[in-house]
Amino acid sequence: MKFNIAVGLLAVSLALSAAAAGADTYIRPGKDGPQEINVVIQEGQLFCTRISDGFEMCNGMTENEDHTWTGPNMRHPDMPEFMKFRGTVSFTGNGLTIKGCALVFCDSENWTKG
Repeated sequence: MKFNIAVGLLAVSLALSAAAAGADTYIRPGKDGPQEINVVIQEGQLFCTRISDGFEMCNGMTENEDHTWTGPNMRHPDMPEFMKFRGTVSFTGNGLTIKGCALVFCDSENWTKG
């Protein structure tokens, strides 16, 4: 019982920390169904964290003059953990577009604000 209470308090604490940091929730169309992603800017860097398991996709991207965000350490949740990509995030009215490239292969996804 004490473990369940501790886990519950930790989850509430993490949720409040994300909200306090200005996190927005976006819906990613994952291969196993929609996934909620917390997108937050902390200390001038962009982070995109899957809520269900804490998987980090953006890994500290930095903002460009054209208001896109880029970085060399983006990860894809359906790829092996060691693989990292150069990526770009562009915010739109009610969502964002995230694009990653490895060598000459690129892929992108559109996420809607949740």
